[in-house]
Amino acid sequence: MCKNDYFCVMIQNEEKYMRRAMQLALQGSGHVSPNPMVGAVIVDGSGTIVGEGWHRNYGEGHAEVNAVNSVTDKEVLRESTIYVTLEPCSHYGKTPPCARLLIDVGVKRVVVGVLDPFPQVSGRGVAMLHEAGIEVVVGVLEDECRWLNRRFMKAHSTGLPWVQLKWAETADGYLSAPPEFDENPLRMSSPTTMRLMHRERAVSDAIVVGANTVRADNPSLTTRYWPGRSALRVVLDRQLLMPRESHVLTDGGATVVYNLVKSGREGAVDYVQLPTCGPDEWLRDLYGRGVTSVMVEGGGNVLAQMLESGQWDEIRREVSPRETHGGVPAPNLPFQAQEIEKIGKNEVRIYRREVKKV
Repeated sequence: MCKNDYFCVMIQNEEKYMRRAMQLALQGSGHVSPNPMVGAVIVDGSGTIVGEGWHRNYGEGHAEVNAVNSVTDKEVLRESTIYVTLEPCSHYGKTPPCARLLIDVGVKRVVVGVLDPFPQVSGRGVAMLHEAGIEVVVGVLEDECRWLNRRFMKAHSTGLPWVQLKWAETADGYLSAPPEFDENPLRMSSPTTMRLMHRERAVSDAIVVGANTVRADNPSLTTRYWPGRSALRVVLDRQLLMPRESHVLTDGGATVVYNLVKSGREGAVDYVQLPTCGPDEWLRDLYGRGVTSVMVEGGGNVLAQMLESGQWDEIRREVSPRETHGGVPAPNLPFQAQEIEKIGKNEVRIYRREVKKV
């Protein structure tokens, strides 16, 4: 408990402005990856918010740029504090460094939620601000800011993308129906849960399936029921057995096929030969392509492999009330869900390796 009233109020204010910056950051969801979601709030000496901004689209101005540009009287910046959810960048990428911008406009103080793990930043932005004589505070709502960009944080801390496993199963525990069932492929998601699944696609850099899923369902793996871009399609096809007319090979969208026998590019399809085609290999290759998060949609063999290898960060398991009394068994999870949501007649269960920070 805080024992000093002045510092209690100061901490509460710091957190209040940082929470507002987090709200702003979330507006970039589905539009900025592989960059992180970042929000910024500028507060003048009297405690009034005079500027706000967030990273709106990949390749466009960062949160700090947009916040500074929103300030009408730039002179007020010299007595202002900027609250930013992630350390200001210190390098030239698609845009100039934000740390240099804050120095040039003369902000008095910078409050940072969490340091950036990206190797080209990773403390350099804070160091640049310190060297310019700007007061810097780091770690306000640090856990929450880290959770906000958990995909970005995990990827650049480990060299492996953040992994979400996703599947839908019947009430009696099957991923698909037996051949004699009167509906194949079996539809288990409702219109609402389908839209929510496409929301997850919109924030993923890559969608991963196995060759059996392509053969059985011929999916397009695009984002259609939620605003946002379509992710890179990834197919695990060790012996290149999926049909040549499959949507993922013929519709002109970018696809990577990991396999044991072939390398080379054919149109928008990149064939990548790997020694074993194991999860660690293709996840590292995807990270090298700028992928910070993947959504693994099946089928059963791929999901089992990911669970056995431990290469997952979140599981989204949808349970339908339908029953098939046979088919491909769903994975059996020996642990409890952290979140369970009833959506119509279906139930969505969320499992996480890391505790959610809010």
